[in-house]
Amino acid sequence: MVVIAGERSGVGKTTVTLALLSFLCRQGSLVQSFKVGPDYIDPMFHQYVTGRFCRNLDPVLTSIDYLKQCFSFHTQQVDYALVEGVMGLFDGASSDFFASTAHVALLLNLPVLLVIDCSRLSGSVAAIAHGYRSLDPRLQIAGVVLNRVGSDRHLQLLQDALAPLNLPILGVLRRQDDITIPDRHLGLVPTGEINQISRVIDRLATIGETCFDWEKLLPLLKPQYSPVAAISPIPPKVRIAIARDRAFNFYYQDNLDILTQLGAELVFWSPLKDSVPDNVQGLYFGGGFPEVFAAELAENSPGLESVKTILAKTPTIAECGGLMYLCQQIVDFEMRSHNMVGVIPATAIMGERLTLGYRHATALQASPLVTSGLVVWGHEFHRSSLSVELKEPLFQARGYDPMSPSIAEGWKSPFLHASYIHTHFGGNLDLPKRFINGCTQFISN
Repeated sequence: MVVIAGERSGVGKTTVTLALLSFLCRQGSLVQSFKVGPDYIDPMFHQYVTGRFCRNLDPVLTSIDYLKQCFSFHTQQVDYALVEGVMGLFDGASSDFFASTAHVALLLNLPVLLVIDCSRLSGSVAAIAHGYRSLDPRLQIAGVVLNRVGSDRHLQLLQDALAPLNLPILGVLRRQDDITIPDRHLGLVPTGEINQISRVIDRLATIGETCFDWEKLLPLLKPQYSPVAAISPIPPKVRIAIARDRAFNFYYQDNLDILTQLGAELVFWSPLKDSVPDNVQGLYFGGGFPEVFAAELAENSPGLESVKTILAKTPTIAECGGLMYLCQQIVDFEMRSHNMVGVIPATAIMGERLTLGYRHATALQASPLVTSGLVVWGHEFHRSSLSVELKEPLFQARGYDPMSPSIAEGWKSPFLHASYIHTHFGGNLDLPKRFINGCTQFISN
């Protein structure tokens, strides 16, 4: 098992990770992947390749114990496992590297494969590699992957510079002009929206086959685990409708698994084309890109009306994109206005400002998910804002730094928990338990 790390963001971690995963899966191997941090979109690409849900490893949103338990459980009975890092190797939530790729590698005692963007350097590659290997001697740098190498001469210069370090070069990727994964305002475009995704993955599998030293890599990728007892889900006692389509697809799979383990039957539906399923006792709207599909969402009048009707009496979670969908309108990047469900008295307006980061949130009042006074860790990632300050906000929230400014946010009604803050249930099982209990009470009423 190995961690794929970058010396900074944008060096090609995801390309390298997908190339490795694609080749291994092309060979028929069973591969489990993980992603450091709170990201939703990279795990979608992992899942597309492996056919298995990628698991997030985030000690801020969950805990160190949960992270270790999650990793141990999901590396059982697979052929290979690897972890894709986040940002640069030592970029974490604080100056002590907490929640960084390096921190997670140390927690799990995993070697690191360092990806270096070589497009604008030659001899300096040695200083970069040496610095990353030396900064924290506890880390095991198993080798480097040289990405965006321009020519044979360029490669020779890089190899000569690295030779005194005795640091293995485990992969060499040339500049690739025929591999393009489109992106937009929140990162990569999700797999479900890319028409040529299979061609891209096939090309990555070929790169994986030809550009890595598999004799040295394969032993690193073999899992070594301690058996972990499986959790037996209890029989379903409530039905929860999960909004999942091109507009809503930001869910931690662990959250859905935990709901199932606690007695929920999950019913998936599409706000783009469907109405809320019959006989459900709870609703869950994850994040996603409702602003991109706002016109289609607005055209589904039966769907909007069904949501508005059931929200008046059914426990509901709405995170980020879900909150936007429940507003009166969404104003997209072209300043076009689209009518939405309308239960939150505000308009969600897209803008250039990115709101990003971990949130330390204190509940100002009770909701279907939280009790008053409860403190939770969450994450925000959006370019929209609400047109008005909502009365009686749900949370008082600040960033990871205790000295960061505090803001009031979120919306609560008797059956609704709506917030820009994404939560991971692995950090606090009381959240999903409270939600399911509320859904159960809805049945009895």
